[in-house]
Amino acid sequence: MYIAVDIGGTKTLVAVFDKKGKIIEHIKSPTSKNYTDFLVELENSLKSLKNKEFTRGVIAAPGVLDRKNGIGKDFGNLPWHEVPLEEDLEKILSCPIEIENDANLAALSEAKHLEGKYNKVLYITVSTGIGGGLVIDGRIHPNFVSIEPGWIMLEHEGRFKRWEDFASGSAIVEKFGKLASEITDPKDWYVIARNLAVGFNALIATLTPEVIVIGGGVGSYFDEFRNRLLEELQIFESPLTPVPPIIKAKNPEEAVIYGCYEYAKALDEKNTSKSK
Repeated sequence: MYIAVDIGGTKTLVAVFDKKGKIIEHIKSPTSKNYTDFLVELENSLKSLKNKEFTRGVIAAPGVLDRKNGIGKDFGNLPWHEVPLEEDLEKILSCPIEIENDANLAALSEAKHLEGKYNKVLYITVSTGIGGGLVIDGRIHPNFVSIEPGWIMLEHEGRFKRWEDFASGSAIVEKFGKLASEITDPKDWYVIARNLAVGFNALIATLTPEVIVIGGGVGSYFDEFRNRLLEELQIFESPLTPVPPIIKAKNPEEAVIYGCYEYAKALDEKNTSKSK
């Protein structure tokens, strides 16, 4: 069995997978702002799991990672810096651990659903912030493992701002005083679509994806702003920058945890082929 840990800014999701990708059990716990407290709380919450033995674990973490040394360098919404995440979780979980950026894992999961149809998949998660990952030919492309699309600087209301500062879930709450789940006015969704389109135009021109998949909390409501978003993108479409298909994630809010499974399975397959 595999164990997957998705570390979020406010909560941590742990899931146990069988080798066929079925979730056997899962638990959620708050993500402490204090790293040491997080480790203690995670270890305590794992005691409730019925399954205790795992062949491999994958940790999904936000922010910048030193994959070679298993270190989380910076976590964005969490005040953790230079923490030995891989080593610490191997002690707790008693199995080999790999760490990877959460958006990359979500991209991997969603790209698996599109195999045979698209080879270059850009995944964008619109949640508290905006993140993303690029999967080419079924794998997280090594040249794009650290992309931070939410930090693209774009002009907005006469000033240059980070994309996520005016288009993320947090920005929606700040502007409208509501969560995306509470917005019903089409005019509000028009503004949201327009703000998202600015960033998507930049990504389409620079990364030229064959398809864009939208996930995350705001992405769950893609049907509310799909048509307006496409209209905004088509305004600036050209033969050099065609607008690719844009689709809703199959698992908008669970793509990361399923990506952990896909990553663990790929590592096992790679090790098996090496041993032959």
